[in-house]
Amino acid sequence: MNLAHLANHLGMSKTTVSRALNGYPEVNVRTRERVLKAAKEVGYQPNPMARSLALGRTNVFGIIYPLLPTDLGDPMFLDVVAGMSAALEAVNKNLIIAPVSPAAEQPSYQQIVRGRRVDGLVVGRTLVRDERIAFLSKAKFPFVAHGRTDLNVPYAWFDYDNEAGVRIAVERLLGLGHQRVALISAPLELNFARQRKDSFVTALATAGLAADPRYLIDNTLDRRSGYQAMQQLLACSPRPTAVIVDNHLSGVGAVRALLDAGVEIGKEMSVIVWGSMADTLAGAHVTTIDQPDPRQAGARMVAMLLSLIDGTPAGDLHELWQPVLLEGATVGRITDNR
Repeated sequence: MNLAHLANHLGMSKTTVSRALNGYPEVNVRTRERVLKAAKEVGYQPNPMARSLALGRTNVFGIIYPLLPTDLGDPMFLDVVAGMSAALEAVNKNLIIAPVSPAAEQPSYQQIVRGRRVDGLVVGRTLVRDERIAFLSKAKFPFVAHGRTDLNVPYAWFDYDNEAGVRIAVERLLGLGHQRVALISAPLELNFARQRKDSFVTALATAGLAADPRYLIDNTLDRRSGYQAMQQLLACSPRPTAVIVDNHLSGVGAVRALLDAGVEIGKEMSVIVWGSMADTLAGAHVTTIDQPDPRQAGARMVAMLLSLIDGTPAGDLHELWQPVLLEGATVGRITDNR
C-alpha cells in the first residue's frame, strides 16, 4: 500500500496524511492518531526517500577527509569512525566518508553544502586557521569540529587536551632526570600539532630549560617521516636523551629507527608517543599518551551534531577530554646528562 491508497482508505488528502505521519504540529492530535492507527492496521511503510524529502532531511551525515594511505591502517581513526557509524545506525541514519585530495577539500565542502547532500558534517584534522570552519559557520551549516581552531566564531567542537597531554609527558621525563628532550611534530598548520609544540616549549621553560632548536622537528605524519626525523636526532651531538613524538603514525617510524640503529630504548634513549601503539608491530612496548575511548568519542561527536540540528547553540557544544599517560618499557631514568 502506498500513500495514495492510505489517503483514499481514510478519505483524506495525501498532504494531510503525509503531514500526520511526519509529525507536523499543525495536524491535530485526533487526526494524527487516526492516521497512525490506520497505517499500522494496513501495514503501511513510508518510503524512506520520500519521507526524507518531505522533511528536508537526508538522514545522512558526512566526513570530508583528505585521506592519506596510512589512515586506512590507523586503528584510532577507524575506531572513531566506527563509533560515529554505530551511533548513527542506532537512530536510523547513515555515515558517508568522502575521501579527497587536500587541494580539492574546500571545493568539496562547498559542493556538498550547497547541494544539501548531507544533514551535517564532522570536520577532521582542524587547522590553526581553518577555512572549512569559516565557510561552514558563515553558511550556517551544522557541523562539529574534531579539534579546535583559532577562528573567533562560536562553533561546536570535540577535542582531547593537547596541552595537558604533552605537559604530562614532559614532566614525566624531567622527573627521571632528562634535560635534553626532543619533540617530533606533525605539520604545524594542524592545530593539535601547534598546541602540543607550544605546550612542550612552555613545560620546559617552566622547569628552567630552553628548547633546543635542533631537537624540534616537524612536518612528520607517517612512518617514513618519523623514521627520518629520528635519524636526524641521532645525528645530533650531543644527542637528546628523550624524545616525544606527537602522533602515533610517526611514532612507529621513530621507534623503528632506534631499533635499526641498535639504540637501547628506555636506557640509551627514552621515548613517549602520543596515541595508541597497539598492533603496530613497532617492536617495543611503548610508553604513550593515550586518547581514551575513541569509539565513544566518535559517538559523542554524533550526539553533539544531532543536538546542534535540534537547536542547541553551537557555542554550548564543547567537549574537552583528558589524555592519560600509559607506562610502557620505553622510558627510563637518566644517569648521565653530559
